Amino acid sequence: MFEWMLLGLQEGNPFDAFSDFFSSGTWRLIVLMGWFLLGIIWLACAFWVFKDARRRIEDRILIVVAVLTGLVFGPLGALIYAIVRPPEYLSDVRERDLEMEVMERRLGEMQVCPYCHADVKDDYLVCPSCTARIRGVCRTCRRPVEPGWRVCPYCETQIGPGPEKTYTQQQTQATQASR
Repeated sequence: MFEWMLLGLQEGNPFDAFSDFFSSGTWRLIVLMGWFLLGIIWLACAFWVFKDARRRIEDRILIVVAVLTGLVFGPLGALIYAIVRPPEYLSDVRERDLEMEVMERRLGEMQVCPYCHADVKDDYLVCPSCTARIRGVCRTCRRPVEPGWRVCPYCETQIGPGPEKTYTQQQTQATQASR
């Protein structure tokens, strides 16, 4: 065993095998493959930023800035983009807006009893929960009318005490008086 170690020391540098490997064509191929892999990863990061930014950002200028960040800084740029990107996809934002609009329409259509706050429909005259009178009835067409209405919108019947004079009636009387 000692003889083998002595033979290794007598031959010269024990790291010659390593230095020979690093100066060989195999090492050059490994280095070139590493650079190629790094380039592919770099471009893949920029491509991912592009694909993701198109789904999350509407403004084209911001998309270009995000892609350039991914292209110039590579994986670090993709990480920066992942930190500052919008949290939702544009399709999710549009879907949420549509859902909110539908809910607002539903809430606008629903009415509540002013006394017990139970849900009532447009054509209810009394609240089914507390039996309070919600609307009156037109004496001509028998349709429900709101308490604040002075004229039935369906048949033009005067409901309660009407306005003293409408604007057009006042103008007519003013022109007749000036003659």
